[in-house]
Amino acid sequence: MTDADLLARHKAVLPSWLALYYDEPIEIVHAQDRRVIDSTGRSYLDFFAGILTNSMGYDVSAISDAVRKQLDTGILHTSTLYLIRSQVELAERIAKLSGIPDAKVFFTNSGTEANDTALMLATQYRRSNQVLAMRNSYHGRSFATVGITGNRGWSASSLSPVKVSYVHGGYRYRSPFRALSDTEYIDACVADLVDVLETGTSGDVACMIAEPIQGVGGFSSPPDGLFKAMKEVLDQYGILFISDEVQTGWGRTGEHYWGIQAHDVVPDAMTFAKGLGNGLAIGGLVARGDLVDCLTANSISTFGGNPVAMAGAAAVLDHIADHDLQANALARGNELLSGLRASGHPLIGDVRGKGLMIGVELVEPGGMEPDTQAAARMMEETKARGLLIGKGGLHGNVLRIAPPMTLTADEAAEGLGIIVDALAAAIS
Repeated sequence: MTDADLLARHKAVLPSWLALYYDEPIEIVHAQDRRVIDSTGRSYLDFFAGILTNSMGYDVSAISDAVRKQLDTGILHTSTLYLIRSQVELAERIAKLSGIPDAKVFFTNSGTEANDTALMLATQYRRSNQVLAMRNSYHGRSFATVGITGNRGWSASSLSPVKVSYVHGGYRYRSPFRALSDTEYIDACVADLVDVLETGTSGDVACMIAEPIQGVGGFSSPPDGLFKAMKEVLDQYGILFISDEVQTGWGRTGEHYWGIQAHDVVPDAMTFAKGLGNGLAIGGLVARGDLVDCLTANSISTFGGNPVAMAGAAAVLDHIADHDLQANALARGNELLSGLRASGHPLIGDVRGKGLMIGVELVEPGGMEPDTQAAARMMEETKARGLLIGKGGLHGNVLRIAPPMTLTADEAAEGLGIIVDALAAAIS
């Protein structure tokens, strides 16, 4: 069966809104290290890692061995109705890593579910359905998380269980404050936050949720220190601050273990997923114990915290520490950022990011008009040269580059060369 046959079957039984990359989508059937192989036998260097999920790469023996060891017990699932030793042990590690005082952890199956849980806890704790979110944000595909997503391309409905107000700050390149210095930019965004609170809410807002680096929004980020300044305002109102670390956690930004640490602030809660499982379904929330314990009804998590995911996630944390992958993400990321900025290509309006979270915003040469078609061509040109990258941004004009954190210097140079070559082809 060809990929075209599989695509036809896909369209017949799966939703039309389920996005697929490429004019001719590929099926990935094998992978090792940072390379994947499609059904035709063609190999690609992976610079998107299953949307930052395959954080350690592919076929990592230490992780596979940990999963097999759990499988050998015969127990794939017991549910949270029973004690799960590996769940307790992983929660202890994450609580300590979070830096949040008296932290507790709740495990889910995805980042969407983690963010949904954070919203439920915050609104219950504060007895308010009002939420602040960032413009250009993305937090998931559930009813509640779609309701706080500040990106029209990913917000399928105006209906929502919460009342959301959006504030400036996460996306600087097209911000009305873009010409300001870092300090002035922060001041302007904080003033906007105060204005929104005073004019668009009743004051008793439940929480503000923010991605330290906006993922779907095109790997955009504000100056370091913005969220510390914002939290000072939030604290005056008693408003909780939730950091969405689904894409920025576990050292991927290079400079810090959690993305929010760049802002020198400890949030009330953090959500996580993706890279912690290296492909296993896992998500969760780590937060102040009083916030986590605020629910008065009974609850469980049928698959959250299951023994297989816990075993794999523990091995991922070990692998990050044992191989100093945070430092590797910083080094390889700096090489890619420097090379992309040095290219001086007329299609590039902005190169941004930290560590192995890099966004390249494409514009029409000589201006700032988003070049969505150039981004689409880049997807095809890089694929043709054996490289997989992602795409995002409000206008779909941002290349998203996020290889596994195990990327080598040679692979970084290889991928950079392909992107530069593809840029030349995309403009011709």
